[in-house]
Amino acid sequence: MQKYTLFHRYHNAGELYGAISSFQEGNEFSMNIYGYDIEHLWSEFKGYFTFTEAAGGLVKHTSGNYLFIVRNGRWDLPKGHMEENEAPENCAIREVNEECGITRHRIVRPLVPTFHTWVYEGISFLKQTHWFLMHYDGEMLEAPQTEEGITEVRWMKPERICIIRESAWHSLTELINSTILSV
Repeated sequence: MQKYTLFHRYHNAGELYGAISSFQEGNEFSMNIYGYDIEHLWSEFKGYFTFTEAAGGLVKHTSGNYLFIVRNGRWDLPKGHMEENEAPENCAIREVNEECGITRHRIVRPLVPTFHTWVYEGISFLKQTHWFLMHYDGEMLEAPQTEEGITEVRWMKPERICIIRESAWHSLTELINSTILSV
């Protein structure tokens, strides 16, 4: 759980990379980096990481329920890595099907993408996840893809979604709140 926020003004790549490295060592704070030339800053920031992309969906059933999963002990939305030359829309449809067992869901509109970082075997990754609001009118199946670490699939009414806030990623709760409140 994040306790502090660090604001870091960009001066040069070496200083920025040192701040990112320090951030990755402890996860008790979030970091906001700012500067005058946002395009240059974004390019420098991305240069520190191995970049990867994923796609997934916030699925709304005709009953008004939304589809959520529990992956590795945290509430999440179905998503996964994009295959080579795969369009984000196709990846999102495929991943929701594989992870939750539903078919005939369709994309309504794109949502704001999210970004997150992690370190694996000494390599720093930056993942952009393309999100889509989806519509589904079939049976509300709850069949988790256990080989992907998914232990639960649950359909929830909007007023019950508050139960996931404590164990969901911060960027995910922002996406859910802004989408469900605007639907």
